[in-house]
Amino acid sequence: MDYSNPLIVQSDRTLLLDVHAPRAQECRNALIPFAELERSPEHLHTYRLTPLSLWNASGAGFTPEDAVKVLHDFARYDVPQNVEMWIKETAGRFGKLRLVPAPWLEMPNPSKPNEKIKIEYLYLVTESVPVFKEINASAVGKKMLKVCEYQEPQDEMMKQCPVTEEEKSHCFMLELTDRGTIKQELLKLGWPVKDDVPLIDGEPMEINLRETTLAGRPFNIRQYQKEAAEAIVGDKGPGTGFGTIVLPCGAGKTIVGMTTMSLLKTSTLIITTNISAVHQWIQELLDKTNLTEDDIAEYTGENKVIKPITVATYQILTWRPEKDGPYPHFSLFRKRNWGLIVYDEVHTLPAPVFRVAAEIQAVRRIGLTATLVREDGMEGHVFSLVGPKRYDVPWKDLEHSGFIATAECIEIRMDLSEGKEIEYAVADQRKKHRIASENPMKPLFVKKLVEKCSEDKILVIGQYLDQLAELSKMLECPIITGKTPNEERDKIYADFRSGKIRVLVVSKVANFAIDLPDASMAIQVSGTFGSRQEEAQRLGRILRPKERKSRFFTLITRNTVEEEFGSNRQKFLAEQGYQYKLLRCSQPEDVEEYFSEEMCCLN
Repeated sequence: MDYSNPLIVQSDRTLLLDVHAPRAQECRNALIPFAELERSPEHLHTYRLTPLSLWNASGAGFTPEDAVKVLHDFARYDVPQNVEMWIKETAGRFGKLRLVPAPWLEMPNPSKPNEKIKIEYLYLVTESVPVFKEINASAVGKKMLKVCEYQEPQDEMMKQCPVTEEEKSHCFMLELTDRGTIKQELLKLGWPVKDDVPLIDGEPMEINLRETTLAGRPFNIRQYQKEAAEAIVGDKGPGTGFGTIVLPCGAGKTIVGMTTMSLLKTSTLIITTNISAVHQWIQELLDKTNLTEDDIAEYTGENKVIKPITVATYQILTWRPEKDGPYPHFSLFRKRNWGLIVYDEVHTLPAPVFRVAAEIQAVRRIGLTATLVREDGMEGHVFSLVGPKRYDVPWKDLEHSGFIATAECIEIRMDLSEGKEIEYAVADQRKKHRIASENPMKPLFVKKLVEKCSEDKILVIGQYLDQLAELSKMLECPIITGKTPNEERDKIYADFRSGKIRVLVVSKVANFAIDLPDASMAIQVSGTFGSRQEEAQRLGRILRPKERKSRFFTLITRNTVEEEFGSNRQKFLAEQGYQYKLLRCSQPEDVEEYFSEEMCCLN
């Protein structure tokens, strides 16, 4: 018991972190692998231990003993025994059920009685009799699993997966096509499945990283990027080749993807968020690998070409001509013998693509993301279908190392403009959010901030198109929305990178996978109902390494629903170690006080 320690562990599995205590920052970093942040007010941050947070930690090699040790090292008071027991029992569920290969099963061909057809299937095995009986009695067990006697596979590759004598006695059989669905359903029952079935190698493709980019600059893989790629690839044996990498925007997740490709050397399908991101992936591949334009294709609404390396968008895959009809472009997953699928910004993976991910479980796959938070609560699907978290690194660690920019987050709270109070008071909840977001005072503050920060390259980010159009006109700068043609969009991004334009207004289309390395300041005027995903992505737009400090301003209308949503968004930033400065301003001129304090700090 050490009263100076920062962590209070409670018997309901909540963890209270005293942010003012010694070692608070060290403790926060130690909690990231296995605990989820729930609330982050000024003095005590609340974390919670959940089954999924522990299973993700287990997937990355973090043991229950590691978690218990962290709690003991930082606990102010004794760690409740029931919490220790729960951690060990819950984390211990990971690996109790394993998927392993099985021989093919020959069955009569219904259409040709004299012939037999081969059906590929898998074994689901466990050493535990109670677990075996629980699964057998479950609805999913009765519907999709068949109790069977284990038969030793004859195929040499399949023999890579050793099965214990106890597991041989408790064996289910399932069809190969049910592999992903079974993992999803068993996760809902509280039993994460460890997938030890060897994955296919796919079509070979010689992919090597350059030592010097096409622009003539030295190209070096950072240590954490190499470690992240190696965490996915492993020894290429059973249980490796799939998973999720969590790194902040600006930390080079694309390079992790390319490094993984160079290690596996196989035909690769990359799926990302929009056409601009597709073009960026292609440019990066050409700039930093030995691949040529003949090796790489774009599969989008504009071009539908398939080559050994193909980059597609989620939008084209989920398009269908009729609302309830099939998805014609899902065939892309089967048109080549892919050896790797890269799911860029995996936290945005659309529900229909999860359906394909459930089917295509024999292919190596990597999910790249800045945050595993999904506002739809489908983190479990990412875990079971793409793979558990294999690598994570605290944002602040990369900031201290100079790999991402130092950033300051400032929230400016202003009054609702006169004449809007009554309209706000009588509006429904959704309308209240829009009224607060489009507060007529906000453009005045944006103008003031742009004037004060004349040395910065600035992104003005928002949700509502009318508001953004007004800001673009007032600031006399370009605007990018979903309606902006891709060719024009790419040109504006290029002008911003080259310095031809200093201020750019963008809608939520710029949230994902856009590389604007020189952006040093963002002004967020409106957002999507407190989305933590969105906060992470928008801050990420200004985190590319640079000499000057980056600043992330958020404009909030005081005493409205924006304050409530703002506190939810701040959870993510607090989890990563960022603190908000709060400025209460009646008029745009009031921000002068902040800049005066900044100058004092510099002097």
